Amino acid sequence: MEGSGAVNGLGKLKAHLDNIAFSHSVFALPFAYMGAVLASGGLPPWRDLFWITLAMVGARSSALAINNLVDLKYDRIHPRFTKRPLVSGVIARWEAVTFIVGSLAVFLLAASRLHPVCLRLAPLAIVPFVIYPYMKRISWTCHLVLGLALACAPVGAWLAVRGDISLAAIVLGTAVAIWIAGFDVIYGCLDVDFDRAQGLHSMPVRFGIDQALVLAKLMHSLSISGFIAVGVMLGLGWPYFTGVLLAAGVLVYQHTIVSARNLSAVTQKYFMRNGLVSIFVFLFTLISLELR
Repeated sequence: MEGSGAVNGLGKLKAHLDNIAFSHSVFALPFAYMGAVLASGGLPPWRDLFWITLAMVGARSSALAINNLVDLKYDRIHPRFTKRPLVSGVIARWEAVTFIVGSLAVFLLAASRLHPVCLRLAPLAIVPFVIYPYMKRISWTCHLVLGLALACAPVGAWLAVRGDISLAAIVLGTAVAIWIAGFDVIYGCLDVDFDRAQGLHSMPVRFGIDQALVLAKLMHSLSISGFIAVGVMLGLGWPYFTGVLLAAGVLVYQHTIVSARNLSAVTQKYFMRNGLVSIFVFLFTLISLELR
């Protein structure tokens, strides 16, 4: 019976965290903090940081759980996903639904404790990660929808602190969106054969792996350009641009070890290394603001 394994308590919690790849929060959370510190010109009140963190955790957790639930019929026959808790039955579908509802409740609660506009606009933040799993069924632009979902992190945090959205915040959100979309294209190269067999869509399926990797390089170049533009628009100092340079170095390295003929480097380690981009840019943003 689904979910009938002898897993409860902390074991069940760990299964849910594994199901949503909780450790991958490293991708979006630093950019949320970046949006917050840029909006406030330094560290915002700890109360705001607490609720921004909770909002991010709730939003991301529900997004990943929705994606895994919607894609369950594909994940069950995908060779790489046999050990996922929802696939193996460690987590039952009703438990996944309960987790999604709870995560959304946490997100909405956190939004209600931030600037009043955050709760009013919360449904707009939810839309991208609800439609993303279905986009893979209809269009190769699915990677851009994922990027839009991640863009809500810095833009939403900026909004939480200031209650408005500036051009710099939009450029930052766009840079984040293109960054994660480019990485998702690379990751999607692993699934070309499976996706084609199942009638799913992606840039690698539509354009081939060679061209998809070229598009990923282009997107990452545009992303770095966007981060540079943010620094110029907000008058950030040399430490910020040092962080952007380090992030660019990470992306260049990641592209040098991947090719259409050898995707063996696209592993969990490769995946987590991409998180250095958001960490570098955020930390050096904070240093730049503190040295003003």
